[in-house]
Amino acid sequence: MRRMPSDVPPAERARWLAELAEAIDQAQKVAWRLGVAEGNNPEAKELYGRLEAARVEVDALRRGGFRAVEHKNDPDWLKQLLWDCQTVGPAG
Repeated sequence: MRRMPSDVPPAERARWLAELAEAIDQAQKVAWRLGVAEGNNPEAKELYGRLEAARVEVDALRRGGFRAVEHKNDPDWLKQLLWDCQTVGPAG
């Protein structure tokens, strides 16, 4: 993955992050459909969870600039996210 230089104007950075958020949203919708179409597919659910983690990071970057984003290494975090997705449905 290519990093964006820190001297990029804020408007361009915001546009780039908005495009990235939209791409993640579209990928999540595809992953969700795959998970449902294939009858509770665990790989599709894991992909959806990973995409959700990426979306959360992008949202944090959009709100707080390009300072460090805190990573949570709790192994139960992904399990809880997958459970939430299973019971509620995809975001958006």
